[in-house]
Amino acid sequence: MKKIAIVLSGCGVFDGAEIHEATMTMLAIDQAGAEYDLFAPDIDQAHVINHLNGEEIPEKRNVLVESARIARGKISSLAGLSVSDYDAIIFPGGFGVAKNLCTYAFDGPAFKVNTEVEKIIQAFHASKKPIVALCISPVLIAKVIPGAQITIGTDEGTAAHIQEIGATHINIDSHSGIVVDKTNKLITNPCYMLDGKISDIYAGATAAIQAMMKFV
Repeated sequence: MKKIAIVLSGCGVFDGAEIHEATMTMLAIDQAGAEYDLFAPDIDQAHVINHLNGEEIPEKRNVLVESARIARGKISSLAGLSVSDYDAIIFPGGFGVAKNLCTYAFDGPAFKVNTEVEKIIQAFHASKKPIVALCISPVLIAKVIPGAQITIGTDEGTAAHIQEIGATHINIDSHSGIVVDKTNKLITNPCYMLDGKISDIYAGATAAIQAMMKFV
């Protein structure tokens, strides 16, 4: 049975992993007949957001500890992820990607990627194993894999930043639409970068996982 690594960035759309995207990804993998394990970097969040009113809370939280909420406690530090144990890797979205896994939310196209995250992306790419990125996560791929073909949907500002970094952005205006970079074995889908319902997110995650399974 194929094994897939999922990398989370906290818990909650505004400061961590987007919970619907993470959950629909797990469901789509299970329905595809594969297994998954969850990982997150053991680092402090950039900040904490009150998801009821959008205001910042003056406290510290840990990305791995918060991600464990989505994982029902079954999650490991990203530092222990070995490429040889998995057939593919997936990054759901959420602002945690742009705030915790990298600094895109704060620095725009001049952002830096967390060292552990960068190394694991490079390792899967070097091993010619597929990488799936949902929602805002393709910005990670754009930064780490030169010349990648990806999508974050139709947001002009983010698309321009992706082009500036050196990747190729392809507009996708459908939740079930994906961009497949066959050369680099990359699959990207916009998820909540487009307005939609949870059923739309499921459709996007399913399309991405089905494309991924063709590579593995």
